[in-house]
Amino acid sequence: MSGNDIEPIQHLLNATRYSVKGLRYAWATEAAFRYEIYVLAVAVTAAWVLGKGAVERALMIGSVLLVVVVELINSAIETTVDRVSKDHHELSGRAKDLASAAVFVSLVLAAMVWLVVLLA
Repeated sequence: MSGNDIEPIQHLLNATRYSVKGLRYAWATEAAFRYEIYVLAVAVTAAWVLGKGAVERALMIGSVLLVVVVELINSAIETTVDRVSKDHHELSGRAKDLASAAVFVSLVLAAMVWLVVLLA
């Protein structure tokens, strides 16, 4: 392997390390993230039992996994806003509210997917 071949591998290792660090931080500091992981664990099992095939299972699991993804983005936005200033500002509040709304929409999406799959 040449030196150039190692760069992408090192980049992947670094990115993985940063991602694991972020997941650990979210687990340690974000109660909503922990709850959503618990729900994801139950959802994976339930989807495997209740889903009628790979597509249904993928939709059911993927919709709940999307909630976790959006929660991580919400937490990142909140952390960034807090880093900029702890002072109350209308735009800071709006940014946090919009991020929270994204989590809410992802929860509605997950609920809709599960309802459609289970009631179809």
